[in-house]
Amino acid sequence: MRLLLLPGDGIGPEISAAAAHVLQALDRRLGLGIKLETREVGFTTLRRDGTTFPPSVLEAAREAAGIIVGPVSTLEYPPPAEGGINVSAALRKELDLYANIRPARSRPGLPHYGRTSMDLVIVRENTEGFYAVRTMFQGHGEFMPAPDLAFAIRKISASASRRIALAAFALAERRRRKVTAVHKANVLRTSDGLFLREVRKAAKEFPAISYDEQLVDSMAALLIRDAARFDTVVATNLFGDILSDEASELSGSLGLGAAINAGDEHCMAQAQHGSAPDIAGKDLANPVSLIVSAAMLLDWLGRHYGQEKFAHAARLIERAVDALLEHPNTRTRDLGGPLGTASFTAALERELDRRVTEPA
Repeated sequence: MRLLLLPGDGIGPEISAAAAHVLQALDRRLGLGIKLETREVGFTTLRRDGTTFPPSVLEAAREAAGIIVGPVSTLEYPPPAEGGINVSAALRKELDLYANIRPARSRPGLPHYGRTSMDLVIVRENTEGFYAVRTMFQGHGEFMPAPDLAFAIRKISASASRRIALAAFALAERRRRKVTAVHKANVLRTSDGLFLREVRKAAKEFPAISYDEQLVDSMAALLIRDAARFDTVVATNLFGDILSDEASELSGSLGLGAAINAGDEHCMAQAQHGSAPDIAGKDLANPVSLIVSAAMLLDWLGRHYGQEKFAHAARLIERAVDALLEHPNTRTRDLGGPLGTASFTAALERELDRRVTEPA
């Protein structure tokens, strides 16, 4: 099972190394048959090859069973014409990773910031919306006809809306069997109207699953006031992006936010947060987000290839992370604990050693 690891920029190499250590530790103990291949992207290849995303990396991604991407400093890249390609967006587009799946849950012993606890997952459409690099076949989704006038095109299609809706309902079947669609159809009547039309059609195909709808501004408020009411949330690209960051922060920290970008044939694990160049190389980065994202990738691989041992490994990682976060003395410094990146990773490996004999 060959996995491609792209460390990225800033703290990316540090937390990617942490995720690799965890995967290799589980591979040795459970016989997963994982082979990690590392390729450089970002500023390293920009200096060396003149591009942040060499074509050879895309080919390696196509051939890999799964991909793990560290944070990248996209905002600091030069224009695409000068080699500054958004690595994450390029992989999402080229591999048709249409479902960005981001769970957020309260963890035992760790403070959260909403009025209620939460255990939800946001299923975000990943290929269109207002995101310019994913909007057009040719050209760009933003343009300026005059120096002081800018436009952005929002693309919503029936096909993309339907498949993200089906992904959400399929996920809800494995959870608490409830789907909430987030929209702004009272203002964006045509585009969000089309999105809701397709989600409602999908809802009729899953009569055993409860379905409701929330305006995006109402949803933002309810995540603070009553997040416990939500299970599986489906949203268009921009709304899902914003709400998932809010949910992760409310559940404890964006540094704990897991995410995969999944398609029909490929899956990419990716931390929710950025590259944090101000703390790069200082052993301060919290590696949990990328580690639990890698666990989500293992779970996807287990389902995709019918390998229960991968799903078991994913559960082991989640339980081990929960056990460490429950106690202040085994948390990283951003969560009020004493541990750095390397010491937290070592503690997690010891906890996995202790748990590896747990039943699948």
